[in-house]
Amino acid sequence: MRATQAIEFGGPEVLVSTEVPEPVAGPGQVLVAVAAVDTIFVETQVRGGWGRQFFPVTPPYVPGGGIAGIVRATGEGVDPAWTGRRVVASIGFTGGYAELAVASAEALAVVPDEVSFTDAAALVHDGVTAAKLLATTDVRPGEQVLIVGASGGMGTVLVQLVKAAGARVVGVARGDQKTALVRGLGADAVIDAAGPDWVAQAREALGGAGADVVLDGVGGEVGLAAFALVANSGRFSAHGAPTGGFAPVDPADAAARGVRLLGIADVQLAPHERAELATQALHAVAKGDLRPVIGATFPLARAASAHEAIESRELVGKTVITV
Repeated sequence: MRATQAIEFGGPEVLVSTEVPEPVAGPGQVLVAVAAVDTIFVETQVRGGWGRQFFPVTPPYVPGGGIAGIVRATGEGVDPAWTGRRVVASIGFTGGYAELAVASAEALAVVPDEVSFTDAAALVHDGVTAAKLLATTDVRPGEQVLIVGASGGMGTVLVQLVKAAGARVVGVARGDQKTALVRGLGADAVIDAAGPDWVAQAREALGGAGADVVLDGVGGEVGLAAFALVANSGRFSAHGAPTGGFAPVDPADAAARGVRLLGIADVQLAPHERAELATQALHAVAKGDLRPVIGATFPLARAASAHEAIESRELVGKTVITV
């Protein structure tokens, strides 16, 4: 079958289309004919050699941890009624950039007929993580929530979910196109991070009291600057690191202000939990309550171009690979 492998660590050019053996569904697994694959920024970082302590991959490997497609076959112990069903699944961190992929049956979520595979793939990671973030930060009606990186794949979902929860949203994005998108998704105020005084503008938009919750999907110095905007006794989630590292917040500073710190470890989920949250997100899309923002799609053979697009930071929303 056709697949795209990272033949070594390096730039997007190390992603090469090739032939690999077809996988076989083992006990408790299904074989999925892949239609669309989620692509996330951290995959570009891992391809470049970052984060080996978190993602122990060794080239050559097939990237891709979130797939949407049709179940082709079931393994031992799996209800054969899954065969032919439209599904999404989180499959770990490898194996998705291929015509066929194996998934755990307990990780499967059914894709409603009203939802395209592209939209479904866009929610495999970001829709699930966004929902978990709202639960862990305990966003409440009437609170003020600052979303840093609001125009990205997860940021666009967060804006919609936080608004639906009854909170006031202040979004931070970079550039006219991205800030316009965030405003169109319902944010109450939008700050352009390209400006040198964006922190002061965000503080003003928050009314001077600060944010009850800060959801930082950017990390680095931007995330650290956003930490200063969380109100005393508020909550700060450092879950994104496209800058190369999570926001370097001093736990002592947070403790002195009574700020609860949360990180990527707080949004880790078991396969069945991911499936449950994915199901909720997909039904929200089917009902028109949630809209995945797809910035671009690329065919499997052009996975390198997909990574280039993500790293350029010019696209808004999600980048999805189609098979």
